[in-house]
Amino acid sequence: MPKPRLNWAAEPWSDDEPLECVMVIPETRDTCSFIFRAPSGAWFDYQPGQFVTLDLPVDPSKGPAGNVQRTYTISSSPSRPLSISVTVKAQSTSIGTRWMLDHLRPGMRIKAFGPSGIFSFHRHPASKYLFISAGSGITPMMSMTTWAWDRAQDTDIVFVHAARSPSDIIFREQLEHYAARVPGLQLRLTVEEPEPFQIWHGYQGRLSQIMLGLMAPDYLDREVFCCGPEPFMQAVREMLTSLGYDMGRYHQESFGAPARTEAEVPVIDDVAPDEEARAQVVFASSGVTASCAETDTVLAVAKRSGLNIPSGCTFGLCGTCKIRKTAGEVHMVHNGGISDDDIAEGWILACCSHPMGRIEVEV
Repeated sequence: MPKPRLNWAAEPWSDDEPLECVMVIPETRDTCSFIFRAPSGAWFDYQPGQFVTLDLPVDPSKGPAGNVQRTYTISSSPSRPLSISVTVKAQSTSIGTRWMLDHLRPGMRIKAFGPSGIFSFHRHPASKYLFISAGSGITPMMSMTTWAWDRAQDTDIVFVHAARSPSDIIFREQLEHYAARVPGLQLRLTVEEPEPFQIWHGYQGRLSQIMLGLMAPDYLDREVFCCGPEPFMQAVREMLTSLGYDMGRYHQESFGAPARTEAEVPVIDDVAPDEEARAQVVFASSGVTASCAETDTVLAVAKRSGLNIPSGCTFGLCGTCKIRKTAGEVHMVHNGGISDDDIAEGWILACCSHPMGRIEVEV
């Protein structure tokens, strides 16, 4: 059988040509990487962090009418231009991804469009980077990290990734290989829970302000790139905002609709305390009402009003200052001192809760 020859005279790939699947690599229990080549031997030109749109024949019996188009971040790096890969994770509502995992095999060809997108550290040169990802949001970070590795430059990257368990960390072995050989890549992993009967040396628990400070003490000096589920990215934004980070240096990529141009970037309209806005805290059990700024914490307002709320750490970790809120809304960025169930039932941590308008608490 003749060996395939590299076509050094080939042109860059264009989406007039289909992609041919050449490998399917299992990554975790519900995640696979699909590697594609251009049948003509064309090479791939893109920026690390960009995405490609795949035209998937989820119902071949209906012809083109049965196709769906799905965008996937490219997990490979343009420093390795002879192939391109996407890494997909099955979700309960997946259609296109489910079809890929169940049916896409080497030798099959599919139509693709792109690459596209503006989520790339090529567009934001910096001396230091902080990559923050969760789940399959790791894919653009992997592309950018591989580029930095292949370029053999002295890039300073702190790579923070959150997963359910150690076995759910996509690209773990490859990232550990990189981090073990270059001083400029610091790998910081956190999981919700470790595997039974296995030792876990990384962080455990939801990513928090305290954890972020330990992982990257100089986070204020770093350009931040974030990708993951929207609730995760919102929590990261709230953490950084409350820590005084310059959000003009924050960049994120959405799972749902990656932006092709700056005009398509959605406006982030997070609720945040405003030092000019006035608020009011009604301490119902004590019969005290106090005016304050939205940037004041409920604990600080209580102390100024001569009321005692037991407290400990004062940064949302110990849970000592947990009280029940009976009306109104607060902005709370905690460090694990309260559960989601408690929050759903109306409990807050007074030390890190800021009243947004008028609130009532049982104090």
